[in-house]
Amino acid sequence: MNWKDEINKASLEVVTDAVVERHLADAPPGTGWQFERLGYFFKDPIDSTPDRPVFNRTVTIRDSWARTAKTGGGE
Repeated sequence: MNWKDEINKASLEVVTDAVVERHLADAPPGTGWQFERLGYFFKDPIDSTPDRPVFNRTVTIRDSWARTAKTGGGE
């Protein structure tokens, strides 16, 4: 088995039109944040700029509600 086959193909997805609260632009690089219902992110110490902060997702949050809704449960 090739380890490269196990890499998530969407792991390099870049979202360029995302919006965050203004105070996150002033957060120190490398600090971690939980973005509601999306996952845990850290502020990129290399690619962030004062005008364009960059956050990298480190862990996704499992959405059990979406899974329940797809199966017809939770109604």
